[in-house]
Amino acid sequence: MLRAQRRYRVYPDTSVLGGIHDKEYEKPSLIFFDLVRQGSFMLVLSDLVADEVRDAPDPIRNLFDEIAQQAEWVEVSKEVLALRDAYIRAGVVSERWSADALHVALATVSRCDLIVSWNFRHIVHFQKVPRYNAVNRLEGYAEIGIYTPQEAIPYEESL
Repeated sequence: MLRAQRRYRVYPDTSVLGGIHDKEYEKPSLIFFDLVRQGSFMLVLSDLVADEVRDAPDPIRNLFDEIAQQAEWVEVSKEVLALRDAYIRAGVVSERWSADALHVALATVSRCDLIVSWNFRHIVHFQKVPRYNAVNRLEGYAEIGIYTPQEAIPYEESL
């Protein structure tokens, strides 16, 4: 007997939306959003993402408007800001990159299974991921998976 596949709660940061407009990241980004449309992922979005795509090219804004209708929305709360500040105090990122830490905090506090990003400098980085999760554990939160869309889509889909 086959068991139903788990539907992961996924927070895509703005770079994943922007990925549809970049030759290098276009295919896995589009596959990821196709899987969202098919219901394979429970999408979680925030006003931070909405604000960051406000001035994006039309195809990115149009995609955002489409997927936003089926997403769960999370807010920047005092709890989220406190976790973002904990990441900064721990030196995961500097204050200058607080928006990146805010994306991770939003995903963590809203109990997402994973955050997907193309931000290799401040989010999806072998030195950053364990540090985000160390702070999460210290602050009483679960660890969060941090991946690129390429890593989050089923292998068969990425071919």
